[in-house]
Amino acid sequence: MATTAGRRRDPEVDRKVTDAAIALYGECGWAGFSIEAVARASGAGKASIYLRWPSREALLVDALTSRIAPVTEVDTGNVRDDLLGLARQMLDLYLGDAGRAALRMGLEAEGIPAVDGPWQALRASQSSAARALVRRAIDRGELPSETPVTMLLDTLCGGAMMHVMATPADLRERLAADPGEFAARLVDFLLAAVNR
Repeated sequence: MATTAGRRRDPEVDRKVTDAAIALYGECGWAGFSIEAVARASGAGKASIYLRWPSREALLVDALTSRIAPVTEVDTGNVRDDLLGLARQMLDLYLGDAGRAALRMGLEAEGIPAVDGPWQALRASQSSAARALVRRAIDRGELPSETPVTMLLDTLCGGAMMHVMATPADLRERLAADPGEFAARLVDFLLAAVNR
């Protein structure tokens, strides 16, 4: 049956297409990302995709912004719990279905405007949430006033990302099932280093 003007979009088609777009981008990057490849992977027709997204850039931006959530502020009133919450968000980001796409964003954002916007938004949310967390902890006297904020946050966020990248594929499922154990070890290591 042909699509008629004014017909409602099928949310299931939208979901299949954005799922396929995220998976394809994570696997192949921008060089391997095309409407044709997404159509094949999703089972949707190219015409159907073009009715929804006018270009591969628009499709990728929509897929990235709908599947990769910004980092949110954590404020439990306790620095360890706050850092655990942030570490869990970072682990969930890189272990989730869009994890490879999130990693690829960091590699390709500088040269690809379609990727740069979502990447900058993700980085800004991460930085804002993390800096607010550390400032509150300093104000509460839980961290020394001379705490190197950028170093602490780079170590936490980078440690979570690198741990996911370094975990062999056959062990990643186990890590995804219980990321809290690694998050606790990472946070305790950081707090011990900062509070020396």
